[in-house]
Amino acid sequence: MNSQMLPRIVWPRLMLIIATAFLVLQTAVFIGQLIGAWVSHHQANDKAYERILLDSFYLDVGNEKLSTSVNEKALRQYIHNLNAVLTQQQLPVRVLAIQGIKGAEEISADYNSVLTKSFVAAEQEVTINLANLPWYSYLAFSPTSALVAFLLGICSYQPHRHEKHVSKIKKTTKPLAPKLIINLKDKTLMNNVDSKAVNLQNKPFCFYAALVQYCIQHPHSSLSPHQDIPAELTVLCNKIFSRLVELGHTKRKRPDFNANLEKTLSEIRSAVDELFFDYPAEKEKFYPPRAQGEGSRSKQHSFGLRGLKLTDIEITHT
Repeated sequence: MNSQMLPRIVWPRLMLIIATAFLVLQTAVFIGQLIGAWVSHHQANDKAYERILLDSFYLDVGNEKLSTSVNEKALRQYIHNLNAVLTQQQLPVRVLAIQGIKGAEEISADYNSVLTKSFVAAEQEVTINLANLPWYSYLAFSPTSALVAFLLGICSYQPHRHEKHVSKIKKTTKPLAPKLIINLKDKTLMNNVDSKAVNLQNKPFCFYAALVQYCIQHPHSSLSPHQDIPAELTVLCNKIFSRLVELGHTKRKRPDFNANLEKTLSEIRSAVDELFFDYPAEKEKFYPPRAQGEGSRSKQHSFGLRGLKLTDIEITHT
């Protein structure tokens, strides 16, 4: 893996992969070590027990019925010799005591897991105490686990493939096209991108809601602010106003939508400016054009919306 590739890797993600792989592998190693410890303890204890059992015929452990005492010196020497053999064979077990008699030397403090066994010899019960290494002493860090985890992390994480995937998503994902939402229930204008909402007075709200519908139905019509609006547009304005009355937004009489038309259009333009402030290019299709120039050219001006489609707006009553 060359140095040019390293900066392109998302390090937190790579380290998470490596750490997870290491924990899984090291846990498996620990389980294997514990299983090995259990088997090793079991076999070592059995060997020590069987050796003492075989030697019990000549061990002077005394006899309660015959009122003979234990030969402590002989037992200590026997324990010493047996522990030497166990050490030589590298078995994880030591004999602590036989019939309550401890060996001549002290057993290492590491052997702190004590097991008691007994058997019957010479018509009496003989008790032995064995000491084992604790199981946790077998647990050890595995450098191989760390190395394998690192290699698995490097192999499983492919930065080039990840970047291509992200790049492909960026190319195929198109930005959401701003759309005008006219909410009659709340009497607001909204866009579908950031859900910004703008309120209008009843008259400009009704006029604009009717205007967008009219311009979609009549995309090439000319609407002059110096002339009365078409009858069909007036009918649409009146329908919207009646709907506002039904929704409880007003109890006033129906306004004259031809009166103060320039003021109505100015209020509409201000609302659209605010609504699509972050989308100046997309705003144009929703923005009633202003007059350009003076005199006869201004009088020929149309405030009709051009290029507006049915998919650009949404009128909701809820």
